[in-house]
Amino acid sequence: PRVCSSGTFLLVAANIVRGQYICNTIYHTINIIVGTGRAYNEKMEHFLSVSLGLGLAAACGFRVFVPLLIMSAASYTGHLGLSEGFEWVGSFPALVAFGTATVVEVLAYYVPWVDNLLDTLAGPAAVVAGAVVTASAMTDVDPLVKWTLAVIGGGGLAGLVKGATTVARGASTAATGGLANPILATMELGTSFVLALVAVALPLLALVLVGVTVLFLVRKLAAHRARRQTA
Repeated sequence: PRVCSSGTFLLVAANIVRGQYICNTIYHTINIIVGTGRAYNEKMEHFLSVSLGLGLAAACGFRVFVPLLIMSAASYTGHLGLSEGFEWVGSFPALVAFGTATVVEVLAYYVPWVDNLLDTLAGPAAVVAGAVVTASAMTDVDPLVKWTLAVIGGGGLAGLVKGATTVARGASTAATGGLANPILATMELGTSFVLALVAVALPLLALVLVGVTVLFLVRKLAAHRARRQTA
């Protein structure tokens, strides 16, 4: 009986140890899965914020204040979180200011010859606006990384788009005496508005649209330069 009792005790003890080992293994496995999921979610959130910022920056190249107005409205209504230090973009005074500036900018592009002058002035403004919207959209990102992407990515992308639209307007003015410029202005306004809305609602789709837009503009600029060299 003593032998059987000792054997039973050892068997029970072994099962307990084995059970604890299995529980510990399950616990560590769950921690690894949860940790991996959290890391994936954080990376995806960062990627989405970058996509949002670049989408808005590209829209700034078509119209400086339209993306700022949409971003401000989305933040003011609670549909968009902003990076620390940029909460003012979602305030009511900023919303009113961006709305007023948007109306003035949109109407000015329908005035002959003023649109060409506005293109010259809006170039640097688009670069600054592109950097601002990109930095505003990138939440929980290291400041050095955020501002590097904002200045180079956001500002550079907005400047590229604005440069392409300036060239297109100059060519339209030379070819039609400015008669076709209102059509071009309407296309730019619509593109800026749609791209900014898509960036806020579907950042990944906006990133795809930005890639397609940049590719299209680069090809147009290359073709325009080739025609000038052969002329």
